Amino acid sequence: MDFTIDPDTVAIAEAVLRFVEREVLPLQQRHQDLLGSERTLFDASGRYVPEVLALRQQVRKRSAELGFYTLFGDEKLGGGGQVMAHVQEVLNHRVGPAQPLVQTVVLPSPFTNGLSPVLRHLKPDIFEKYCDGIASGDKTLCCGLSEPDAGSDIFGMKTHAVRDGDEWVLTGTKQWITNSPYADYAMVFALTDPEAAARHKGGVTGFFVDTRASGFSVPRIINTMGHLGGDTGVIVLDGVRVRDDHRFGDVGRGLTAAMDGVNAGRMGMAASCMGLARWALDEAVEYAKVRKTFGVPIAEHQAVQLMLADSAMDIYAAKTMTQNCAWRLDSGRAATAQVSMVKAFSTEMLGRVMDRSIQIHGGMGLTNELRLEEGYRFARVMRIPDGTGEIQRRTTSRANC
Repeated sequence: MDFTIDPDTVAIAEAVLRFVEREVLPLQQRHQDLLGSERTLFDASGRYVPEVLALRQQVRKRSAELGFYTLFGDEKLGGGGQVMAHVQEVLNHRVGPAQPLVQTVVLPSPFTNGLSPVLRHLKPDIFEKYCDGIASGDKTLCCGLSEPDAGSDIFGMKTHAVRDGDEWVLTGTKQWITNSPYADYAMVFALTDPEAAARHKGGVTGFFVDTRASGFSVPRIINTMGHLGGDTGVIVLDGVRVRDDHRFGDVGRGLTAAMDGVNAGRMGMAASCMGLARWALDEAVEYAKVRKTFGVPIAEHQAVQLMLADSAMDIYAAKTMTQNCAWRLDSGRAATAQVSMVKAFSTEMLGRVMDRSIQIHGGMGLTNELRLEEGYRFARVMRIPDGTGEIQRRTTSRANC
């Protein structure tokens, strides 16, 4: 199999990098007093301060003007598997972790924002109504799937929707919802047939919800590992009314739409992790060449060489898996098990590579001067969203048994 990246995809990745290096990183540097510390990045509630939100919107809209912001939508909406995998890898490799105006801003999450694959399940006239605002980066989305008692076990959700004439009334709580404190629209999934859901035979329906609707609120931010704030929150739906024509597909078939998004998210996450792992290995190699102990660079010590080699092998395996999976998706082949394997392996691989890089850097690795500590925390988080490693193994086992 030939995994050579076609010239057009290479050119796209280089164009994205030029935009980031020429416009986004200089903008970030000019506002370093605001963006350089989480004490100024977030307010007392953990939300981004208005000035940061304005900068993020500025970058989104500029990225959209240049055609980058819509790269990762469903192919019918403007994106594809191999393009997504390559561009995410290259971008994360070159810029590294913890860039508040880059990650999920220049290129949105392929699942929860921008032209999410979930949107193709809307009726064409409804999609057209909202498409321009979303594609331009002016409006943002969130996806309300997980709940306090329904993460991996999605059929355990309690949020329900009851039909009332031409509308549905949504009631319940969603948790761990990325971008929920800032989103203009939410893709919310709710029980419409509890008996079918109990049998794992459908019963869940998706709805496109305006977050300004009466009864919709995000009462709190969920601070994740080592952060003072962020973009993850809790959604409360208290009798939120949604028109029936704002459904994703057929009644009771919402999980089909949701899984389109989840699989895209898993691929994007895997590619991002691979790029960050390459960044971490590069940092470790360069440091090992200049740091000396016992009169020689530590790169000459076998213990360090073994760690570098293990990281290189991890990255090579992850890259091969990701390229193969992206090729399967683009060629229309079944890839449920492959997506799960790639997500589990790549996120776990990043943790191993970051850990080794910190070890090679010694005390310097424990500070955040080189951003390795931030990368390590990010790596640990990535093993959980969009399905834990255990759930990915369960999916893989079921697909092969």
